[in-house]
Amino acid sequence: MNIIHIQTLSKTYDGVVEVHAVDNVSLSIEQGEFTAIVGPSGSGKTTLLNMIGGLDSPTSGHIKVEGTDITSLSKNELIDFRLQNIGFVFQSYNLIPVLTAQENVEFVMLLQKRNKEERHKRTMELLEAVGLGGLQAKRPNQMSGGQQQRVAVARALAPKPKFILADEPTANLDSASTANLLDIMLELNRKENITFLFSTHDQRVIDRARRVITLEDGKIVSDVTRDRANAE
Repeated sequence: MNIIHIQTLSKTYDGVVEVHAVDNVSLSIEQGEFTAIVGPSGSGKTTLLNMIGGLDSPTSGHIKVEGTDITSLSKNELIDFRLQNIGFVFQSYNLIPVLTAQENVEFVMLLQKRNKEERHKRTMELLEAVGLGGLQAKRPNQMSGGQQQRVAVARALAPKPKFILADEPTANLDSASTANLLDIMLELNRKENITFLFSTHDQRVIDRARRVITLEDGKIVSDVTRDRANAE
């Protein structure tokens, strides 16, 4: 089942020279995919990911998430749609420094107005799932980069999104932390059929992805799906 359907999507920046950051891209992402969007700097991968996540608006084209055309939503509708449907993991973690790991994970559910008991139960389950059981009272500055990124993954999963968008999530991590994070994500993908879509130039992520979409100059130049055994 297609969870994301993108049709003739373009993003153009006007200036002295017109820049086609994303140029007439069409693709579909199915439920349960573990997909990497790759390409050199300036290829359009982050711009594409940001448009899929509703963080940036296309110049033309359409993005449908389970039938909802997010390009036609108002600003407020789009904010609510993101809150209810999309999880984000960023290169810089984006944790709130004054909040504990538990409070960071609970934050989105608080915005969703979920009750305290439900928030606490899901947060504890997720922190355990990402290997941070017992560290819920730690603040970001008391944690390693790898631990902070695992908190970010738990936070992204907390609202039970339809998919997770991860923009260069391993860029600030060492090899051991990267391997650990990818193991956790793959396990969540396998066990819960969670869809992960990465923007990355990290070969370690590319090697684990089961589908690799390559962009150059805003266009898809390659789209390769590998079987699960070869990808892992």
